[in-house]
Amino acid sequence: MSLPAATLSVSAYRFVALDGLPGLRQRLFDGAQRRGLKGTVLLATEGINIALSGPAQALHDWLAELGSDPRLAGLPLKFSSSDAPTFQRLKVKQRREIIRMDQPAIAPASGRAPALSPATLARWLAQGCDDGGRPLRLLDTRNAFEVDAGRFDGAIDWRLAKFSDFPAALAAHRAELDGTAVVSYCTGGIRCEKAVLAMQAAGLSHCHQLDGGILNYFAATAGAAPGWLGDCVVFDQRGALDRHLRPLP
Repeated sequence: MSLPAATLSVSAYRFVALDGLPGLRQRLFDGAQRRGLKGTVLLATEGINIALSGPAQALHDWLAELGSDPRLAGLPLKFSSSDAPTFQRLKVKQRREIIRMDQPAIAPASGRAPALSPATLARWLAQGCDDGGRPLRLLDTRNAFEVDAGRFDGAIDWRLAKFSDFPAALAAHRAELDGTAVVSYCTGGIRCEKAVLAMQAAGLSHCHQLDGGILNYFAATAGAAPGWLGDCVVFDQRGALDRHLRPLP
């Protein structure tokens, strides 16, 4: 992939069993600091979550160094460019979870949840059902204020204040999802992947994550984003992106 010459931002995550976290945290911090990168990297025994920005070549070099660890090689990367740095400081932190759900039995590193490609979702939206004829339900797993900025038309919104509220909301609304094909989605995929595992644990058979989340949907559909209304909140200085992955004016 050719990299833009402007300031580059990247987001990526992977659920993978990680050990040696203190040493890994220090190596990643040192490498990012040396290259002048800003943003956040979260590490936990369940995996890694990355949101960084900086000069394109410096970011490319850090990612290459990251990929020298076989556990972290070949991460699906989502790039966007901007005229100015999108983060003000660098943080590399060790956490209990890279996205908090407070459900120890949900272990994404043990096996990836079923993923639906952007092209398949666009086709299902057009036909109004999955390929088995089940009614299609889109489930937004983001916080309420994110949903207010942009969402899929007709998506389920449980008005979550934080992602750790998802299990209780699922328990309260599970019956409404019976007999449907559920596609959960979030900004970059990390929340909707855990959400699908929670739905499977609750006995729902036909549930999928939108592969790579909203940002991948925007990129894969070249900004057409069928069914999408509004913009997408991102957690950096840009605030939100439009369907062409451009910061709002």
